[in-house]
Amino acid sequence: MATYAIGDIQGCFQALTQLLETIKFNPAQDRLWLVGDLVNRGPDSVQVLQWAKSLGDRVITVLGNHDLHLLAVAEGFVPLHRGDTLNEILVVPERTELLDWLRQQRMIYAEGDWVLVHAGLLPQWSVKKALRLGQEVETALRADNYRDFLQHLYGNKPDHWDNELTGMDRLRVITNAMTRLRVCSADGVMDFSHKGAVQDRPKKTLPWYEVPGRKSAKANIVFGHWSALGLNVGSRHVALDTGCLWGGQLSALRLEDRQVFQVSCVEQADLNAWR
Repeated sequence: MATYAIGDIQGCFQALTQLLETIKFNPAQDRLWLVGDLVNRGPDSVQVLQWAKSLGDRVITVLGNHDLHLLAVAEGFVPLHRGDTLNEILVVPERTELLDWLRQQRMIYAEGDWVLVHAGLLPQWSVKKALRLGQEVETALRADNYRDFLQHLYGNKPDHWDNELTGMDRLRVITNAMTRLRVCSADGVMDFSHKGAVQDRPKKTLPWYEVPGRKSAKANIVFGHWSALGLNVGSRHVALDTGCLWGGQLSALRLEDRQVFQVSCVEQADLNAWR
């Protein structure tokens, strides 16, 4: 039995199939951790969702920003962005079933010394606290009035954590950190403008996993979201978004021995498309 964490799939089902063959994934014995962004920009988002849903408890999925974007688009709260490939999901007969399944997924997951999150954690958050905060967002997404959450999801403010935050401001900060964070200041002010290489980040910011005194520093955290960062294996973090969608690789990490497996992506999107 093995557990494999897989980076951002984003609708690249052919590459996913090749990766599963490479790791010899056995659904009767092995488990998968998906780092989020199952959908969008690639050609086969419906197939990815159908596959993930079919695996039941053999797969753990955390939500990424593109997954949440799909839910907001489906409710009519935001338009499709240039480069989005979500139309097939919106018209497929099992649309409601797939979207309801997606809403039930986690924001963050922890097991043993490992933590799975799409983007990152703010420096003020221990893993225990982050799990509690993630549950607040999960509860909002699973509630009967989940549309209220999706309607007010978008926005960059507040851009830092405050224990006194309430309502949608609180939920938005949690969501933005867990699904959009790349860099922040030493005191946890998030900068959402940066999508490029580490060395090109704005002044007075750090990759979130390098902030001194980060309260989650003792956990092994697997994340994605930052394709320009690529495969980045540290002593306590592993970044797995290796830009499959942009002509790179799709990557998997076997948690038991930290071995990395990669396949080249056969689905290459328009590199000029908005990321």
